[in-house]
Amino acid sequence: MIELYKGGAWVINGKEIINDDADAKAKLFGRGISVSKEQARKGTISFSILSEHNSGDDRNLRLKFDSLTSHDITYVGIIQTARASGMEKFPVPYVLTNCHNSLCAVGGTINQDDHVFALSAAVKYGGVYVPPHLAVIHSYNREMMAGCGKMILGSDSHTRYGALGTMAVGEGGGELAKQLVGRTYDMPFPSVVGVCLEGEVCKGVGPHDVALAIIAAVFKNGYVKNKAMEFFGDGVEKLSVDFRNGIDVMTTETACWSSIWKTDDKVKVYLEERGRAGDYKKLESADVVYYDGLIKVNLCEIEPCIALPFHPSNVYTIRELQANAKDILAKTEEDNKAAGMNLNLGMKLRNGGVWAEQAVIAGCSGGIFENIMAAADIIKGSSIGNGNFTMSVYPESQPTYLELVNNGASLTFMKAGVLMREAFCGPCFGAGDTPANNELSIRHVTRNFPSREGSKPGEGQIASVALMDARSIAATAVNGGKITAAPDMDIKPGKHSFFFDKSVYNIRIYNGTGNPQPEKELTLGPNIKDWPKMPPLADNLALKVISFITDPVTTTDELIPSGETSSYRSNPLKLAEFTLSRKDPCYVQRAKDVKALEEQRKMNRELKINDGETAEIIEKIRGIEGFSAITPDDFSIGSAIFARKPGDGSAREQAASCQRVLGAGANFALEYATKRYRSNLINWGILPFIINDESIIKLNSYIFFPGIKAAVREKRETISGFVLGDTAVEISAALGELTDDERQILIDGCLINYYAQAGSHR
Repeated sequence: MIELYKGGAWVINGKEIINDDADAKAKLFGRGISVSKEQARKGTISFSILSEHNSGDDRNLRLKFDSLTSHDITYVGIIQTARASGMEKFPVPYVLTNCHNSLCAVGGTINQDDHVFALSAAVKYGGVYVPPHLAVIHSYNREMMAGCGKMILGSDSHTRYGALGTMAVGEGGGELAKQLVGRTYDMPFPSVVGVCLEGEVCKGVGPHDVALAIIAAVFKNGYVKNKAMEFFGDGVEKLSVDFRNGIDVMTTETACWSSIWKTDDKVKVYLEERGRAGDYKKLESADVVYYDGLIKVNLCEIEPCIALPFHPSNVYTIRELQANAKDILAKTEEDNKAAGMNLNLGMKLRNGGVWAEQAVIAGCSGGIFENIMAAADIIKGSSIGNGNFTMSVYPESQPTYLELVNNGASLTFMKAGVLMREAFCGPCFGAGDTPANNELSIRHVTRNFPSREGSKPGEGQIASVALMDARSIAATAVNGGKITAAPDMDIKPGKHSFFFDKSVYNIRIYNGTGNPQPEKELTLGPNIKDWPKMPPLADNLALKVISFITDPVTTTDELIPSGETSSYRSNPLKLAEFTLSRKDPCYVQRAKDVKALEEQRKMNRELKINDGETAEIIEKIRGIEGFSAITPDDFSIGSAIFARKPGDGSAREQAASCQRVLGAGANFALEYATKRYRSNLINWGILPFIINDESIIKLNSYIFFPGIKAAVREKRETISGFVLGDTAVEISAALGELTDDERQILIDGCLINYYAQAGSHR
């Protein structure tokens, strides 16, 4: 079904694959091919697009993007950061959508205040404002902004428009702020992994099934982590553009950096139908190309899949689940127990099947036109009944919704008892259609992480989300909630044309691109606050480890929960109160206690401290050779967390900024799950330490790093510190690869400070 090549691979004419093994050179020579590996790497579509946007060299990217995009959980903080950094106008098109905080009753007026702020910012700085309920962020960008050969940077992790020939990247807000003040996005040139699609999908199999199968094959082994995925092969042309988009948006869950697909006449028609024929050009790799890895996908062997709680990589075929439900559900319960999630999935097994209480098709992955129409074909003439089972459908945009009204699909759903909703991302991140305690919700959305669907383990509230394709969700709904694969039904799929009515957007969207009005004022609601001041990096730093997380992976939603907390995204201090609240409820108070110690140190730095925790720290530091005379004026105190692999999931910078607001100075990890989370740490002045041995540090232990500022400035590969116990134990840590700018950001204390002191860096 899916084959991963152990090394790299050569691809000839987009079809023939030659494994990069001992025989590769002879095979290439036999075909008269003498291209070097380095030359062949430049034959990828990825290299072509990146080179066109790069002002650096072939090893180090310095990228400027064609456009930017954010939604209403992220754009306030980004614009506030850019304002504080000297921005006067948006230098490229910047799309501000409102698809996350559009439940305006939550938190009083504060969500709608953010929307008003965004409109005023679009007017003042020259941006695009998409009002609430009109489109989810990625659907609008697919419809109106993506184009062949373009690059788009978004402050949402699912910023993926590769099927339309656009290399799109989801990053934290700091990286967008850099673009807004004319700087570049800097990183080493990524490895490129080819994804060869062969064959044709079977009836009843949808894009989520293909995507989940790929995620299951590559996530846990890190095969594409921080790499670009490049889709090619004869199977591509047999997929519709909607189907490709549905696979592409899920590449985020593989932990890849970006994605790109070869383009064809189907993409041309897609863009033409949306009034953007000029954005099409044919993209394909060179006749001889080398990929750093290769994934071969036989589409005809893909079966309907289900990703059980709590990760999109926890995948089984529905056939497997039906045959071995008791064992699979018990294993899922056991696997999650270590993370403090006491599931009771066994209660879903009854009457020879596994039963769900809720179904949702929504957002940038599920709410796509063809997915909804496929579900409508299956559910037509049926009823979901009047029991506990419920179902909701959220079309991706108003133009899509309008077509569903015009062709009768909306009526089909409503007659079946299915609720038709507006364009909204809530079901994906935990702010809409939250299940009841112990319920199982099956969803065609992007994620099923813990803390995204309403679970609060500390309060005994547990709900489970499983990911499925819209087709099998509809089949399940027809069977009253008994999980069913779509091919098990008598499917009679229709052929549905789609008319894109742009007038819906023309009426409501404000487009001020290229027309800033600097004399206009921003509208700031009472909840919209500036970022508090962040201190620069001290010469010497004492860090207290106040949270110690041993889960295999820690998601950004566990670092800062989504859902109801999203109403406070524009208020750094209020939002910080939720930091790690569902993973480590004691974190916030511990962080405040450490921050109070730092305030005490600053107030008393010219005095002799005779008692308290600060005195204990000083006494232990003085026991280290060379530091017998250290005073409170010679170091600063900050908090830190340890997690084995933090940062999987959302691009939201608040996963880092909330720690920083509470006084964090560093994170310790065995590795970081994503580049974007590590970038967020750096942009907020949090040292992203990597250590090899977690046993040397403990919860509530102090780690002292003498000369830390010099170590960062001097680019030391290994940084020595001391764990302060009865005796000081030496510890080695690394910061990994950093650009010169990133080092200076860490030294200055955060990105805002870096720009405020830009003149002194020359």
